[in-house]
Amino acid sequence: MSSTQPRVVLVTGASRGAGKGIAKAFGSLGDIVYITGRTKNEGDAPLPGTVFATAEEVTALGGKGIAVVCDHGDDAQVEALFKQIEEEQGRLDILVNNATYLHDDITAKGPFWEKNIALGDIMDVGLRSTYIASYHAAKIMAKQKSGFIANTSSPGAACYMHGPAYGAQKAGTDKMTWDMAYDLKPFNVAVVSIWMGVLKTERLQLAIEAAPETYGHFAELGESPEFTGLVIDALSKDPNIMEQTGKALIGAEAALNLGVKDIDGKQPGSHRDMLGGPIDFNPAVVE
Repeated sequence: MSSTQPRVVLVTGASRGAGKGIAKAFGSLGDIVYITGRTKNEGDAPLPGTVFATAEEVTALGGKGIAVVCDHGDDAQVEALFKQIEEEQGRLDILVNNATYLHDDITAKGPFWEKNIALGDIMDVGLRSTYIASYHAAKIMAKQKSGFIANTSSPGAACYMHGPAYGAQKAGTDKMTWDMAYDLKPFNVAVVSIWMGVLKTERLQLAIEAAPETYGHFAELGESPEFTGLVIDALSKDPNIMEQTGKALIGAEAALNLGVKDIDGKQPGSHRDMLGGPIDFNPAVVE
């Protein structure tokens, strides 16, 4: 692929929120961006946004947005998605695993057994879906001997955040990143987890409106959803990325190291002092 050729990027779970922002960031860079999600029509979900609206915004920003309605809990749909990308583009340069299941009880107070049991579904669409999408992406990337996989994660991998289901999903994603990197390194394919900060998304806006005294200050602390996309772009272009493969990286810290700022020109801060940092896994290998 030449330096001027648009990259082929897949962002999962991009009808809204972080995924939409990440897709838009790549659109602004002129890339071909496949966008997946389940929402076809406005009003089908409690929050605004559809895969088609995101694709249109990506195209309006200078890229090429391609919407694919896909339920990442359905393995057959995911397999068909990657076949479509390979048939239409012949390659896949970047996969961003962002699809996840977030129940409305995610921020409810109280112990996990008093919340809706459906919170556990995040370990299907969130953890397992990251594995399945990476499985199919790895087949393409290993064959072309290039590629980059970014898994969106959070400090919930290392501290108590939203309860055990959410924590297990994030911790599992970071460990999968470590193990996938071992398998993919000989093929020049890098894998990282990105710990995102507080994102200024539709969900946060609703939370601020519902409880301004609790969440109002997050509006100033928050990162734009596009910010993570800009960080992933910079990491994918870093000539030393293979030294980072397998790691969970705090997005704000990676941005500072790579000279990336948010779309408003601000430099988002790391929350390491308050929430801790990524876990260091042991380099031992048992095959």
